[in-house]
Parts: sequence; structure tokens; C-alpha cells
Amino acid sequence: MSSPKLRRQIAWEAARLMYSRECSEYFTAKQKAARRIYRGWIKPADLPTNAEIREQVQLLARISEGDQGYSKRLLEMRLRAAWWLRKLTPFHPKLIGSVLTGSIREGSDIDIHVFAASPQSIAIALDELGVFYHMQRKRVEKHGEQRVFTHLHVRDTFPIELTVYHPSLLGFRFRSSITGKAIERVGIAELERMIAMEHDVDANAQVEQLSAMDLCPDRANVFLSLLIPLENVRQSPHYHPEGDALFHSMQVFALAKDLMPYDEEFLLAALLHDIGKAIDPQNHVCSSLEALEGFISERTAWLIRHHMEAHKIHERTIGARRRKRLAAHPWFDDLCLLGECDRAGRVPGMEVETPEAALDYIEQLDEMFE
Repeated sequence: MSSPKLRRQIAWEAARLMYSRECSEYFTAKQKAARRIYRGWIKPADLPTNAEIREQVQLLARISEGDQGYSKRLLEMRLRAAWWLRKLTPFHPKLIGSVLTGSIREGSDIDIHVFAASPQSIAIALDELGVFYHMQRKRVEKHGEQRVFTHLHVRDTFPIELTVYHPSLLGFRFRSSITGKAIERVGIAELERMIAMEHDVDANAQVEQLSAMDLCPDRANVFLSLLIPLENVRQSPHYHPEGDALFHSMQVFALAKDLMPYDEEFLLAALLHDIGKAIDPQNHVCSSLEALEGFISERTAWLIRHHMEAHKIHERTIGARRRKRLAAHPWFDDLCLLGECDRAGRVPGMEVETPEAALDYIEQLDEMFE
């Protein structure tokens, strides 16, 4: 096999691995692709460069999505990036990566460099925006030198990755692992000019429109930010041998999903019924309803409000008058079902899905069940 042909085949396979998200790093993708294409030892000179793989990723994206779909998504991602650059102005944000260069693929992040003396100041800004994120400290060894990078991964319309640098590095020109040259990066003014020139739209007006729409936080982000703290809520092993409150909530959701897979309001009640335990354990029902006000329906709120009474009904410890009043309510049968799920969702070691997967399922219900 000739070297140029081998090189092209490895580049294509590596691009396929990256486009399908089997690999996220160029080095890993080319090594895995090389093992699949050729069983013998391959000279380093026969391995494709990162730039060659990136070209194939772009080609795959255009083949899969078509030029029109690709251009539309690129514009949407650039507009969202502009929105984030505006929100993060105090931290001198710079857009880098595939959204800037136009080499996006399915699942691409919006990569932004931010500059702050402490990552906590960025975290505070994200908290004020009401978004869900998690912080990651990644240790990287390059040329025998170890460095720790802090990343903030934000759940948004498109995934956002913020890399935090000290303000002293604001003028430093980072080098690309793809080209070896200085990384391309732009601020908000340059990005808006690029959008106007390449996409022929008024970037400023579009971003203003996004800002108006985002005055109300995305409800999935709100729900996720309320669920995650439950992981640190330890419960009485007598009543909850399964462990923390998040594990319990995910079990209740799984059981509810088996019973009523199409019912968004019921599923949300099952998923969110205990979120108040991370806010006020002494009065978790009221604190749950306060935190969820404006984000859930009347039926979901009613089920959460009375879910503790469902256990009293089951145990026959509720007063006759109160039981009669609840039994007359049109959602009484649903309340009893929720109680069953709540009591059954206490199994140590049960396999459950993540909160993110549960919320994705709920968001797609309209599509799945029309």
C-alpha cells in the first residue's frame, strides 16, 4: 500500500471516528484509525496531520447535513457564541475553535477562552445567569511539563466549554495542535463583523433577539440545577436503604416512565418530587414548590404537594375526611400511582439513567408521541 493512499485512508477513518463522537482527540482518533486500517507498524510520517483530519471531518459534515443545513447550524452556533461573549464581557472572552473556523461537526462545542484570577468568579457569573455547568480540572503533560487547565462545561442550546486563564495571559498567543500556528481567536466585535460578512445577517439585531428570549432561563437547566444537589443529600437508611436523594429520584422517575411513558406532567412530578430536600429538609414539599414555581403545570405541582399524603393513604394513617377530599380530586389515581413509585424506588444498586438523560427524554415527548 502506497504511503499517500494509506495516509488518506487513515485520515478518513479518523475523521469518521471524530464525527461520530467515538473519539474526541485527534491523536486518539488517528491511532485508532491506523490500527483499523493497517495491521503492521506505521511510520509516523504516514500518519495524517490534524489539519488533514479536520478537512475530512468538514467534508463528512457537509455530506451528512448538506451545505444548507451545515451553514444554518454554523450561523446558529456563531450567534449563540456572540450571546455568550456579551454575557462574559468582564472576563475578556475570546471565541476559538471549530465555530470560529467553520469546521463544526455534530456535537461540536462552542469553545471560549475567558480570563480571571479565579475560576470561582466565572462560576458566580454562570450562577447569576441561571445555567447548569460543571467544573473540570484537567492535567495535561506536554514536552515534559505538567499543567492544569480549568474548564467550565455549560449546558446550553449548544454545549459551551469555557477555558479559564489568568489575566496575565490575555496577550499570550496560544498555539494550535492542528496547525502549530497561533490559535485564531476573536472578540465580540470581530465575531459580529464575521457573521455579517459571511452570513449576510445583522448580528447585533439577532443577538439582541436572543437576549430578549433568554430573559427566562431554560426550564431543563433549572430542573437540572435543582436535581444535582440531591446527590449530596443522605437519607435515613431505615426508610431509604438505596442511598442519596438523587439516586432515589432517578429510581422513582424510571418506575413512572414504565407506567406512564407519555405523561410529561406525571414524569416531572416523579423526577422532581424531592428537590426541596437539598433546600430545606425540614419542609421539603413547600421548598420544592417554591423553587419550581412558574416552571411546572398545576397538575405536576398538585402531585408534588400531596405526595407525602399518598404514603399516609397507603398506610391508612390519614384522616377519613382528608382521604375523602383527596379521593374526590380528578388526579387522585395519579397521586396513588406516584406514591407506589416513590415507595418502590428504594432499591440499593438499581441501574438508573442520568438526570440529563431523563430531562432529554421529557423534552422529546412531544416529538415521540405527537
